[in-house]
Amino acid sequence: MTEVLVFVGIVALVLINVPIAVALGIAAVAAMLATQGTATLPNLAIAMYQGATSFPLIAIPLFILAGAIMNTSGISRRLIDFCAALLGSLKGGLAQVSVLTSMFFAEISGSAVADVAATGPILIPAMKARGYSGPFAAAVTSSSASLAIIIPPSIPMILYAVMAGTSVVQLFVAGIVPGLIAGFSMMVLCYYFAVRYNLPVEEAFKLRRLWSRFKDAAWALLLPLIILGGIFGGVVTATEGAALAVLAALFVGLFIYRELNWAHLRKAIIDGGVQTGVVMLLVASSALLGLYLTEAQVPQTVARTLMGVTQEKWQVLMLLNVFFLFVGMFLHSAAAIILVVPIVMPLVTAAGIDPVHFGVVVTLNLAIGQQTPPVASVLMITCSIAKENVWDVTRANIPFILVLLATLMLVTYVPITTLGLVELFYR
Repeated sequence: MTEVLVFVGIVALVLINVPIAVALGIAAVAAMLATQGTATLPNLAIAMYQGATSFPLIAIPLFILAGAIMNTSGISRRLIDFCAALLGSLKGGLAQVSVLTSMFFAEISGSAVADVAATGPILIPAMKARGYSGPFAAAVTSSSASLAIIIPPSIPMILYAVMAGTSVVQLFVAGIVPGLIAGFSMMVLCYYFAVRYNLPVEEAFKLRRLWSRFKDAAWALLLPLIILGGIFGGVVTATEGAALAVLAALFVGLFIYRELNWAHLRKAIIDGGVQTGVVMLLVASSALLGLYLTEAQVPQTVARTLMGVTQEKWQVLMLLNVFFLFVGMFLHSAAAIILVVPIVMPLVTAAGIDPVHFGVVVTLNLAIGQQTPPVASVLMITCSIAKENVWDVTRANIPFILVLLATLMLVTYVPITTLGLVELFYR
């Protein structure tokens, strides 16, 4: 009964606009006081501290800072210019550029919010000026930005790895193929709409222009190779790779492009610090809730209940997909992972589901959640940038959400899509 009241309490607090991190903390403290008394209070600070100081979690503020530096140092703009030279000769070239730029940006930042903040203010006005409808321009930008949490490095994958006790690097490798499938499928969809609505060609393809843009963007294009090459090659851990991303972004911004001044750097540090504070407070407060749930054996109870319904792996995966799609509509991806993953992991283990495979399934579900109201964190930011109505953009976004859903079904029921590279390199 107490567990039900905890859940209801969290939902009630969130509905009256209490921050999720605070709601989690209040509910956890109240539950522990009700079941264990005041003797448990001295342990709360220790539980929060230990929950937020796991070594892999250090990668989160570093990747956030790297993305913030990219946004203020000319790196993002050069990536966009290169993609425009490469794809501008196609019908609907700017929509293609939006998707491809997001795929490049995803390989550095790991954050969909950072992605849309970097590309949206440039590409959405440009698409509108070329005759694209506002809702379609926003939908393309929003949905392609969510590739940032599928293609490595990915901040939600880091959180999942910590909560599930699995390998961050293997999760990163497992996300490569699904991310590319989703990205290129979106590009095909953009071309279909470009032909259907006669969207314009931006510029004739010129090899000289492409070469010039490539040289200008070479350092920006080199960043993913340095970061991911170091991580996948075993030279650095994911956390060290995040630190390398910051150093590389600083070096390129300060000494190569020379557009990163101290005012820009200060803004990037503040923006990165604010985003980090939100995520890490969530992590710390969720550690309290996790401690209570573990002591109350809620995860084990949920696992036993669902295993009583079915023990077929494909049915368990179907139930979990429906559950995470629902959760993703109401919770930020970090909150959903922190709150739900520890509860369902005993079920995942009992059903014989590979935790790395399940991590990509969870990430794809939450990528869809970033696009589906009422919360839809990335969609809301994109609508704010585009100055478009949320429901108009949501209607335009349905085909792109269907692409993500199709990718989710492929990943869920064809595990080699995620585990093929992992088996090849790490097992």
